Amino acid sequence: MAEETKEQLLNGIKDLQEVQGQYVALVENVNIGVYRNTAGPTGCFIQANPAMAKIFGYDSVQEFMEVSVSDLYQNAEDRRLFVEEMLKNGFVKDKELRLQKKDGTPICCSCTARVQYDESGEIKWIDGAIEDITERKEAEEELKESEERFRTLFDNVTDGILLVDMETRQFQLGNSMISKMLQYTPEEIKKLSVMDIHAKEDLPYVIEQFNRIIRHEITLAEDIPVKRKDGSIFYADINNSFITLAGKKYLIGIFRDITERKRSEDKLEVLNKELLKSNRRLKQLALRDSHTGLYNHRYLAEIIEKEFYRAKRFGQPLSVIMFDIDYFKSINDVYGHQFGDLVLKQFASELKKIVRQYDTIVRFGGEEFVLVSPGVDRSKATVLAQRILDAVRLCNFGNKEQTVKLKLSLAVASYPQDKITKGIELVDLVDRILNKVKEDGGDKVYSSLDITKVEFNGYKKAGEDKDTQILKEKIEKLTKRSNQSLIEAVFAFAKTIKLKDHYTGEHVESTVKYATEIARTLELPKDEVESVKQAAILHDLGKIGISERILLKKSKLTRREFDEIKKHPQIAADIIRPIHFLHKIIPLVLHHHERWDGKGYPSGLKGEEIVIGARIIAIADIYQALISNRPYRKAYGQNEAIDIIKDGSGTQFDPKIVEVFLHIIRHKK
Repeated sequence: MAEETKEQLLNGIKDLQEVQGQYVALVENVNIGVYRNTAGPTGCFIQANPAMAKIFGYDSVQEFMEVSVSDLYQNAEDRRLFVEEMLKNGFVKDKELRLQKKDGTPICCSCTARVQYDESGEIKWIDGAIEDITERKEAEEELKESEERFRTLFDNVTDGILLVDMETRQFQLGNSMISKMLQYTPEEIKKLSVMDIHAKEDLPYVIEQFNRIIRHEITLAEDIPVKRKDGSIFYADINNSFITLAGKKYLIGIFRDITERKRSEDKLEVLNKELLKSNRRLKQLALRDSHTGLYNHRYLAEIIEKEFYRAKRFGQPLSVIMFDIDYFKSINDVYGHQFGDLVLKQFASELKKIVRQYDTIVRFGGEEFVLVSPGVDRSKATVLAQRILDAVRLCNFGNKEQTVKLKLSLAVASYPQDKITKGIELVDLVDRILNKVKEDGGDKVYSSLDITKVEFNGYKKAGEDKDTQILKEKIEKLTKRSNQSLIEAVFAFAKTIKLKDHYTGEHVESTVKYATEIARTLELPKDEVESVKQAAILHDLGKIGISERILLKKSKLTRREFDEIKKHPQIAADIIRPIHFLHKIIPLVLHHHERWDGKGYPSGLKGEEIVIGARIIAIADIYQALISNRPYRKAYGQNEAIDIIKDGSGTQFDPKIVEVFLHIIRHKK
């Protein structure tokens, strides 16, 4: 019996050795680190598999075994807390630890460990397993950030979004905007279906559109009535697409609220109906200009063909004279539209006195007029046009307070001398001739004899050098004419400041002079000098928007009044901003009250952040202001003003420009 028991024991030992060998082989070859260590303050490793050495960047298990447990921690406190938790519970499972490799590279590990006790209850050792989860944690963080970005985008788009189960038509998810549109919370939305957000009477149409989307027949359901939680209705265009999540296909509906657009369309439809009624009424209106009492453009379109037919039938001449009041916009800008309307009415009255009783005068548009003269050939029409020009030159137009002289551009076209086949061609021709008069400066009379054949008939082939040159010259003249008209209007507008504030009007002229001299002395390019000059002319244009009460106040300005004055650079910039070719002077006008030390207005720019043109105008502006009488003080003497400029060098003014300015002043003395 003893022999049999011994044999069983030996067999058991043999089996145990085989199992132990299998266990050792398993431990040696897994990718998870397996270890046994002591529980002391630093801890020593008793056993470790190759994976432990690899995880922590050691060349061999032998090298790793020389390291203490505490050396693997980034923070010693983490080691203490880990041991404390393990002793308290007897084990830890999947504990995330911040550890480090041999070279100090931080890694994140998941650790499972258990305390082993001896028969007396003392700690024998700690067995554990470690897995490097650094890449997984980074992937989780990246996924979390991606989800947060998606959620932010999802919740902040301006359209409502719903995720719909196509089988049940139940809503799975909605963004913040759809919650706002429908007046439901996100949790409430998940309990709703397609049928819950549409009125009962609209459901047949809505379901039909939904099914068409499912069948991929349409992607956009337009003008869909949608019901809010409170029962009110809004209208939406719904864009649709499909998405597969966890192997299941869902529908994404993107709702765009078109309620306001629909209301606008309804209003537009009403307005269109009203417009049709108005058009019918307009056809019945008189054919006269209500302001001047002359015939209007509509009347000209009706009679010109009749007059041409009569002239052609009876072999009589027919002339058309077109004339335009030069720079009339400046009269409106300086003296106001009421004054301009008075001048137009007086001008029309003078025309009636000059022309024959059976001539027809038409207000063609704005300040353009047309005279139709039956039985008058080109030579007589040219004489008549010159007589009109001479008579108008002698007249004063206006009222008791203010009168103006007018200049005219006049053009003459005549049948049969000018080869035309329709009455309207006579009007087109005279309009082209008038453009030529305007190009050449206006205040004169032209007929077709005064323009070249090329100008009259148009240009030859565009590829020829001569014609190319003619085209360039014409474009340059047109551009010049357009720019001159705009400049005339803007500078005339600036002139109105003088009517409000005599000081400002006189002050500008001297500021322009000094600013231009400084720019030239600094040897700025010619185009920049011209920009400084233009900006100096217009730098106080914004005062047109400031009350005369503030501009002419004799006592010290209140803080509120000074804040009002500080708006004038911005007002000026806003006035000239629509004029494209003056864009480059806007910074000069806007920033001429900035200071070198950054304490100016309106933007608080500092040093060379301020464009040089604005820095130049700042000195010229201040100097001229100092030596001028103001409502609230007398003028400073020239020497006093120069001392003030010197004191401001480096704080209020650019020191370099101050030196140039002082040089100019000394030279003038």
